[in-house]
Amino acid sequence: MAHGADIDPAIARLQDDLRARGVKYVIGAYVDIHGVQKAKVVPIGHLPQMAAGSERYTGYALDGLGQAPNEDELTSVPDLSRVIPLPWEPKLAWAPADLAFQGRPYPLSTRVALKTVLAQAKAMGFGFNLGIECEVFLLRQAADGALHTPVPDDKLLKPCYDVRGFIDNFAWLDKVATTIDALGWDLYSFDHEDANAQFEFDFTYSDALTTCDRLTFFRMMAKHYAKEEGLIATMMPKPFADRTGNGAHFNMSLSDATGRNVFACDPGDDPRGLGLSETGYHFIGGVLRHGRALCAAFAPTVNSYKRLVRQGAMAGFSWAPVFNAYGSNNRTNSVRVPAGGGRCESRNADGAVNPYLAAALVLAAGLEGVRERIDPGAPNEDNLYALTDAQRRERGIDFLPQTLAEAVDAFAADPLMAKTLGSALSDEFIRCKRAEWEEYHLTVSAWEVERYSHLF
Repeated sequence: MAHGADIDPAIARLQDDLRARGVKYVIGAYVDIHGVQKAKVVPIGHLPQMAAGSERYTGYALDGLGQAPNEDELTSVPDLSRVIPLPWEPKLAWAPADLAFQGRPYPLSTRVALKTVLAQAKAMGFGFNLGIECEVFLLRQAADGALHTPVPDDKLLKPCYDVRGFIDNFAWLDKVATTIDALGWDLYSFDHEDANAQFEFDFTYSDALTTCDRLTFFRMMAKHYAKEEGLIATMMPKPFADRTGNGAHFNMSLSDATGRNVFACDPGDDPRGLGLSETGYHFIGGVLRHGRALCAAFAPTVNSYKRLVRQGAMAGFSWAPVFNAYGSNNRTNSVRVPAGGGRCESRNADGAVNPYLAAALVLAAGLEGVRERIDPGAPNEDNLYALTDAQRRERGIDFLPQTLAEAVDAFAADPLMAKTLGSALSDEFIRCKRAEWEEYHLTVSAWEVERYSHLF
């Protein structure tokens, strides 16, 4: 299509820039309720039409979009301020997208839901900064589907920060790290994590919408580069019963209209000594008030609750949070205030998280804490794994849900969830996750066959 008066000049300039970089097609990618990308692809000449909502989707064909077969189609509107040409395939460009229905933002789109809560935060004078730690396993898949470490002698009992394990997988690590920096995300650290063949990438925080878009892209990128090495990358929460799982810890703070971090303060001005302002503590108070319900969004799969255990089949403690509590640099709390203060970290979130959904809900909970000045109580500084049940009850510390079913029940019982998402999206999440639990519960596992078939 020739550039005409009816084409937005900014889109025309973007078309020219993308063509000059070799781009032939554009992916406008939204996510379903699980955070999994879906899209149509258009030739670069049809980018103006895509930007106007030309690409239509049958919502009934996808999970969590709340449509019946007789309803009008949804449209996808790409955010063209966030276009990324794929580093491994320069003919393709990727853009995150929002869903719309009959010309209006579709409330069952989780990216739209996050933007709605961000607007509420802005009305209170706040921006929401978010950093997500990306933990991922790099694995080899056998012909029978079993997962193995790619290097056979990677058998250390405590492989965390292991240099040999890092170097053995450097080809993949370098591809991912180089791309993160080339995209301008500012990778500041990456390492071998606590399980064999597990790695973590940490890049600088940004506004919440940008960080959620980046996590969505990261998943695609990590998997692609693993495939180039003949391997698979997975952020599945718990692929191995006897190893730590994949977290996606949410590091959060609020900023004012000038960009100043309103969680930050001098530790000497904080009687609790964690380096948080009262606004920061109130935010944590809101997160803890709704902690059990939030768990359904932070840890949204059956497999998530194999990670949220104190020890399970492991030789030592799992590092995973199982208590609805907060403290300083103490990883046995679900909410941690890292050294230096100025932010709080929710450790509930795992690699299966839909970042848009979870960010919308945790922000809503934190804003409620700020509005109502909720006091989170005294921080917990000792090893919560070692507390007796009586000591835990005395402190008023609740367990987080132990199964997806329990988490979804807590979600359904908390009015803030439906208030934040709207009843349609909230109900759809509950329906999808209860169906997931029921399907799992009705499946007969290899463990059951091995345990019971010879007994009875």
